[in-house]
Amino acid sequence: MKFSLFIHMERVSAEDDQKRLYDEMIELCRIADEGGMHAIWTGEHHGMNFTIAPNPLLNLVDLARRTKNVRLGTGTVIAPFWHPIRLAGEAAMADIIMDGRLDLGIARGAYSFEYERLLPGLDAWGAGGRMRELVPAVKALWAGDYEHAGEYWQFPKTTASPKPLQADGPPIWVAARDPNSHEFAVSQGCNVQVTPLHLGDEEVVSLMERFNAACAANPTVPRPKIMVLRHAYVADSEADAQLAAQEINRFYCYFGAWFKNERPISQGLIQELTEAEIAAHPFYSAEAMRKNQIIGEAPEVIERIKGYEALGYDEFSFWIDTGMSFERKKASLERLIRDVMPAFA
Repeated sequence: MKFSLFIHMERVSAEDDQKRLYDEMIELCRIADEGGMHAIWTGEHHGMNFTIAPNPLLNLVDLARRTKNVRLGTGTVIAPFWHPIRLAGEAAMADIIMDGRLDLGIARGAYSFEYERLLPGLDAWGAGGRMRELVPAVKALWAGDYEHAGEYWQFPKTTASPKPLQADGPPIWVAARDPNSHEFAVSQGCNVQVTPLHLGDEEVVSLMERFNAACAANPTVPRPKIMVLRHAYVADSEADAQLAAQEINRFYCYFGAWFKNERPISQGLIQELTEAEIAAHPFYSAEAMRKNQIIGEAPEVIERIKGYEALGYDEFSFWIDTGMSFERKKASLERLIRDVMPAFA
């Protein structure tokens, strides 16, 4: 089991200074690199101060000059917002600058807030179609002299400029949930990223079953890697764990509100949720977070992640965005590196 850090600039209040948030993100990434974590992942979002990440390749290129060992991954770029030629070229350029440390994660996207601003009228079906067309096109452009006549993009013979440093291009990861997405990813020889979000370990089991079924349906394709992304907090006491459960619950209430796209938004910030709204959420609660997310002191965290390893997961990605303070994130990350990761050496 490898360990990675999944991180954005996370802004929940107009009082949060954006340069300070970036500096804090860089510091957490430095700790991850020096602590022996395998990779750092950051995603793509637009117009949302909840997760500030307009172009993950920009952040990763900066991180390449501030870190030494970690892989640097997009978790993820949003397929509908990229032309295949642009993504192939920019990812290849980033791979050169990063000395061949890039992993390219691609997803269809999820927020209707972004769809209606960047591609009005786009829905999940059209976004999924674009992802399925983009992935093989990018791989073909890295090989070069590729002509494309697809449903969403058409262009004459083209070669990615430049070519990536890594032979055959950076590893591609596909964010998958439904069985068709797993089937597509595996058939393309892509690695798979999954997240159970707020659900319990029964979803972690189900996601692995979908992946295994896709592998069985493609017996001639070497088994790709699969990464599970999950919120976690390594506590120093049960009281500390309970506090983390409350903080992560608040994060998910805001996450869900952004996903529903019904509340007023001003200056990139969603209208503040009241304590009553948080307390009354139909399926988010601190109790559910304490049970479902990986929250607890080190022995409990080790036991939970050992269970994921036994299921066949290759990588555990520690989703550190939680709404809690930088100091609390830092302490949890340091405990993960010091007290949890050695159990998987």
